[in-house]
Amino acid sequence: MAKINVATLTKQIRDAAKGELTDKWPEIKDYANTEAKKIAETIKMISIMTAAGKMSQKAAKIHLRIQKNAATTVLLTVEGLGLIAVENAINAAVRVIQDTVNKAVGFRLI
Repeated sequence: MAKINVATLTKQIRDAAKGELTDKWPEIKDYANTEAKKIAETIKMISIMTAAGKMSQKAAKIHLRIQKNAATTVLLTVEGLGLIAVENAINAAVRVIQDTVNKAVGFRLI
């Protein structure tokens, strides 16, 4: 099983979100950076716990969904951002890391 590099995932997630929310980036970059790191840290925690047999695949998917929903909620606090734009940004961010994460955890998490 490959190790999860939080800094690398954070950058990939942030860059993908930035690509989707370019017009609002100056206003949301701090939020996006924080939420990208939280998603990356959640993925690392999931990989460690599933490898140790302390978390099921079902629970792992729920944890990731919760973190994605939390990130969506935070980004929606920025005036002028709509739900579709935020969801597109989060989905783009997750797609960018999909292969790396799924390989690292050993199952289809994303």
